[in-house]
Amino acid sequence: MKIKAWSILLSLILTLTLISLAVVLTLACKPLYYLDIHALHIPETTGYTISEIKANYDAVIDYSLSFGNAPLEFPTFPMSEGGRIHFEEVKNIFNLFKYIAIFGTLTGAAGILRQRRKQSYGYLKLTAILTVALPAVIGATVALNWDWTFAAFHELAFNNDYWLFDPATDPIINILPDAYFLHCAVMILVLVILGSLICGLIYRRVQRKNVK
Repeated sequence: MKIKAWSILLSLILTLTLISLAVVLTLACKPLYYLDIHALHIPETTGYTISEIKANYDAVIDYSLSFGNAPLEFPTFPMSEGGRIHFEEVKNIFNLFKYIAIFGTLTGAAGILRQRRKQSYGYLKLTAILTVALPAVIGATVALNWDWTFAAFHELAFNNDYWLFDPATDPIINILPDAYFLHCAVMILVLVILGSLICGLIYRRVQRKNVK
């Protein structure tokens, strides 16, 4: 099957869109963290109440999800200047994923309609391959050494060391254990793989329909 340039472009757009949607949905999934509050025994290890933990965590998530310029303010936690800068940089990264998700959804939908009229569905197969290849590589890296992967990501994403929080000046880090970020990574990978499977199943269904 020959895949044309437009199908390749569309598959790249859909792949980036699926990844971005997975990141944004994971960020917005507060229940994941609420489960970890108990599973990781955060109140016991930090001395904070569940309500205080949720309030300060929610502040971070709401700030990261918003498109506005309102500054981050914690209900009960202090924050250093380095911490403020880091969260601004984090928000910029999430904004990029949000813009890709929005732009990709709109352009991807237009591309899908175009290819549907042409009865060309090769982009679905390529999207399925691309979206499963990336999780395979990242998943293998995470499985081999999560600590190294976590540190390497921050080294690549940020050009400073503000992500190395001091609990004395930025106690928010106390309620954000590494295990929670690992769970987020797993959720992102699962969502991306799910998107890959959906694309693959739709492609198979269309191919069988065309054969008949």
